[in-house]
Order: sequence, then C-alpha cells, then structure tokens
Amino acid sequence: MRRIRFNGTGSGVNGCPAVHEDIDSREIIVHGPPLTDPDDIAQLAHLSDGETAIIVPRELLVDWGPKEADHVPDILSLDEFDRLFTTFKHTAWRLETRRRYASDEATDTYAQFVRGEPVSWDGVDAQWCAERREQVALGKTFKRVRIIDTPPTPGQLYLLDNARRNSAVGEVIRVIRRSELTLPEEDFWIFDSRLVALLNFDASDQLLNVELITEPAQVVRYAQIRDAAWHHAVPYETAAQLLAAE
Repeated sequence: MRRIRFNGTGSGVNGCPAVHEDIDSREIIVHGPPLTDPDDIAQLAHLSDGETAIIVPRELLVDWGPKEADHVPDILSLDEFDRLFTTFKHTAWRLETRRRYASDEATDTYAQFVRGEPVSWDGVDAQWCAERREQVALGKTFKRVRIIDTPPTPGQLYLLDNARRNSAVGEVIRVIRRSELTLPEEDFWIFDSRLVALLNFDASDQLLNVELITEPAQVVRYAQIRDAAWHHAVPYETAAQLLAAE
C-alpha cells in the first residue's frame, strides 16, 4: 500500500482538484474533474486504454506541484535546530505523532514512570526549562498536540505525565486520539507560520535528522495540519481525566 501525503488543493470549497504525493516513490498524484467531451479527448496524444484525462487549473500545479525533479533535503545541525527556539518571533508549534521515542526511554524519569513510581519533574532539564521560561516571558508562545492511540502506548502515557513539566514552563499542551482525526504521521515544529523543522526518525525510533522546510506551499500544508489538529485536540488535563475514567 502506498503512503500518500496530501500536498494541497486549489479549491477552498470541496478539496477538488488536488495534488498528493507518494512519500516513498515521490510520484505525484493529481485528481480533478474528468475531460469527457469526445472531441476534446480525440486531440490528446498518447492517451491509452484505461487512462483518464483530468482538468486542473494551472495554478494548482504551480502552487502545489514539486519545484524540483529530485528533492534535496536541507538538513539542520542540532545547534542550528536549537537556535530556532530562541530566534523565532511569535509562535512555535509541535505535532507529536509517534508511538514511542527512544530518547525518552533512556531517561531516569522514564524508568521511574514504568516502575509505577510518581515522577517529580522539578529540576529535570533545568537549562531547557529556563530557556522556555525566558522565551515565554518575552511574549512568545509554545504549543503542542500529542497523538495517543487506543489504548495509549507506555511512551504516550509517559509524555502525558511529562506535560505537567512542559505546562509549568509555559507551554500549552493538547492531546488527540489517533482515531479521531486522520493526520499525517510526521513530527514537526512550525515557527511563525514561516518555516518548518521536520523531525525524521529511523526504524528504532531514534531521531535521524531535522529537515528545514521553507517552500511556501509546503509550509502552508503544515499550517493546515496544525490548525486541524489544534481544533480537534483537548487540553492534556482533560485527556488524562478521560483515560483515568476508562
């Protein structure tokens, strides 16, 4: 089965026509109204049996089609990635989609959590917490949506507990069940609705690299994902209460 990603649409009404992309093969899939007039179809060269001609506005391909034959990712160093959290102007927003993060499982707090011990987040990552507080004091906002499965994985439950620490330093955390909304399984930060830092992971759930995305059409696509996720998600406290009642 293909892994297909929605790139964008030229229609704000019904989503058609639209452009999708096969994440693995990089093939482009376009759908729209078919060309049906026999006289028009007769003018098409090399239209084979089983093929369908469709009509799309030129702007659709200009705005949402690929701009390069071979995608060359712009990979950030970890220092460059870290600087994004102090150089952005207004908003930093994160989507967390994975079922586990290997880096979490290497921490003492994770070991405490899986043993069933209460985790005290005081003093954990003190430098990170101080930096967050400093940026929030400047009027900047940090927000996250975390996806959880049914039932949640241990890693997702750990992050639900960890939300207490993030919230204490000024982040706003919401949670959404994976079954409630179809979202791409892409972890990313979006800064000032202007640039995206896409977090790529390997098969063992280790962070592989961070890709910088600044192409406007792609940034708009991630902003649409952000808006949909934020609209449907609930505060993490509400999610914790609902899980405790199940």
